[in-house]
Amino acid sequence: MTWDITGMAAVANVGATPGEIFAALCAGRESRRPLMAFDPDKYRAAYAYEIDDRPKDGGDIPRRATRWLTTVVRQAVADAGLGEDLSQVPVLVGTTMREQRSLELWWRDGADVALEDLHFGTALQGAFGASTTYTFANACSATLYALGMATDMIEAGMADTVVVAGTDSATESGFGTLDRVQNGIPDALRAVDTTHKGMLMGEGAAAVVVQRAGTGNGPVHARVRGVSMNCDANHATAPDPDGITHAVLDAYSRAGVRARDIDLVMLHGSGTPLNDATESSVLRRIFDSSGPGPRMTAIKAMTGHTLGGSGLLSLVMAVLAMKEGTVPPVLGLTDPIPEAAGLGLVQGSPAAGDLAIAQINAFGFGGINAVAIVEAAR
Repeated sequence: MTWDITGMAAVANVGATPGEIFAALCAGRESRRPLMAFDPDKYRAAYAYEIDDRPKDGGDIPRRATRWLTTVVRQAVADAGLGEDLSQVPVLVGTTMREQRSLELWWRDGADVALEDLHFGTALQGAFGASTTYTFANACSATLYALGMATDMIEAGMADTVVVAGTDSATESGFGTLDRVQNGIPDALRAVDTTHKGMLMGEGAAAVVVQRAGTGNGPVHARVRGVSMNCDANHATAPDPDGITHAVLDAYSRAGVRARDIDLVMLHGSGTPLNDATESSVLRRIFDSSGPGPRMTAIKAMTGHTLGGSGLLSLVMAVLAMKEGTVPPVLGLTDPIPEAAGLGLVQGSPAAGDLAIAQINAFGFGGINAVAIVEAAR
């Protein structure tokens, strides 16, 4: 069984539409900036991948994550040819921090934030009349978990159309925690490169409209073949190769594909030494006997880690890569880690090719793993 992706939208530090983001990824321009939201003197790391939409006179504003969420949902349903009345359409939101930044601003500066404003369902109800909303706080895998839930809802006959979205803004508590627990002090996110020192936060949102195959009114961007998810709970932060391997192989089983069928892998690629080494080692084993193997890239090297929405943002970029026959390079990748030896990492400039099936990885703290398999619409 497959499910059609009929609408897409995204916003990140490098663009306000999927096309703008994809073009920036292919151009390979450095996009990190000195930290804007918080006082950099308090932290070791001085950079982040923030969206530049704060007041020009400085300071921060609440509900930015909610604003991006309603924007990408509106754009995605328009792209799918749907109206903005979502009273009969479930909306599933993946996130890591929800509106925690707004809570910080209320606590620190007395910002005008009501309790109901901390729940995305309030804004979705007000903007679209959405009566069925769910929020998944499954760390970095949240939006792929939501995608799996959407396909289950459609298969179970609960809906013909589901909107899946994700959003996160940088929070000072999250940034500060990472700044203190990471061994290195990253000045850029350098996925699978020997210079990697850890992850840096990014900001953004993404949304897709998923519909029962053949029921949409417009063109199909791509098709979801299968989504796998698990929680191995092996360690609070360290990824477990067995849990990741199981997630990947289960995704292949659900999608009815083999390793040799995969043309493109969107790495989780968080830039942390443990994630990069574990993910690379697992993929080397899986693709060891599958011929030349797929092309691989990692967009967090340009967008930063957009947390709960990162899996869906990678999926949207994978769809565009298949449409364009072009894979963006991993920004800053010049010396791959030993564990990645032999993998088809795209370096330096975009790689061209016929791309029919893409694998999207998302791995979160606590062993919360998710893998999606998406097929180009031909």
